[in-house]
Amino acid sequence: MKHRKLHTLHRPAKQPNGLPPLLFVHGGYIHGGCWDVNFMRHFNELGYSCHAIDLSGHGASEGREDLHSYDLDHYAADVAQAVAELPAPPVLIGHSMGAAVVQRYLEKGKAAAVIMMAPVPATGLSASSIQLTRKHPDFLREAAYAVRGKYTANTIRVMREVYFSPDVSHEEFVAFQPLVQDESRTAIAEMMALAWRPPVRRPKIPALVMGGELDQVFPANLLLYTATGWNAETCVVPRAGHMLMMEPQWTDAAAKIDNWMTRRLGLKVAAAA
Repeated sequence: MKHRKLHTLHRPAKQPNGLPPLLFVHGGYIHGGCWDVNFMRHFNELGYSCHAIDLSGHGASEGREDLHSYDLDHYAADVAQAVAELPAPPVLIGHSMGAAVVQRYLEKGKAAAVIMMAPVPATGLSASSIQLTRKHPDFLREAAYAVRGKYTANTIRVMREVYFSPDVSHEEFVAFQPLVQDESRTAIAEMMALAWRPPVRRPKIPALVMGGELDQVFPANLLLYTATGWNAETCVVPRAGHMLMMEPQWTDAAAKIDNWMTRRLGLKVAAAA
C-alpha cells in the first residue's frame, strides 16, 4: 500500500519515564486536532508522550483528492505507519470510526493496549444510522452543511444534539466546528456492513471499551457488542455524549482511562522502576 505523507501532532514527554506512548486515532468526519483540545495536553502533563494522527485525506495529511477511495485497510496502514515511528508499542486510543481502524490495524500490528471510545458497533452502522435519522430526520442534510463549514442556526442545533451532551457550552461547540470535514464514502459503506466481515485476528492485549451515557450516535447499550469480542472491560461516562474527548465530561473520561491504564499495565510501577 502506498506510503503517504501523514501529519501527526506530537506532544513528547518531558523526560523518559517508562510509560508507553499514546497514539490517538480520530473518528469519521473529523481530524486529529480533536484530541489536542483536551486529551493530549492532559495526558502529556501526566508524563505520556502523546501522538495524534491525521488519517489520509484528513486534516493536514495528504490524499484529500482521493478521500472517497480509502477504506479501513488504508486507514489501518496509516496507523501502522505512525506506530513504526514510535520507540515502543503504544496504547492505541481510537474514537468512533477510529476504534474500527485500530481494530483493523491490530489484525496484523502490535500495541501495548487498546482503548475504544464510542466505537462503531460490531454489528455495523446500519441499525444505528436508522435510529439516528428517526430521532433527527434533518441530521444528514445538516451534516452535509457542516462538512462544508456552512453552519446555520439549525445546523448548530442538530449537530450539538447529535454529537454532544446537553451540557456542552457554546465555546466547546465552537472548538468542534472547524474540525469537521468530509469522510470517505468507501469507508462509510464498509462500516455499514461491518458485521459481515469478522476480524481476522484479535490479539490478547488489555482492552477497554468506553462510551457516553447520552451518546446519540452509538448508544451505550451497544458497547457490549464490541467488548465481548475483545474480552474488554466496559465503562460508561455519565451524562457524556459522542465526542467524549471534547465533552464537558472529558475530565471524567480521561481519569477513567488513566486509572485503567495504571491498573492494567502497572504503569506507575514501571515508571518508578
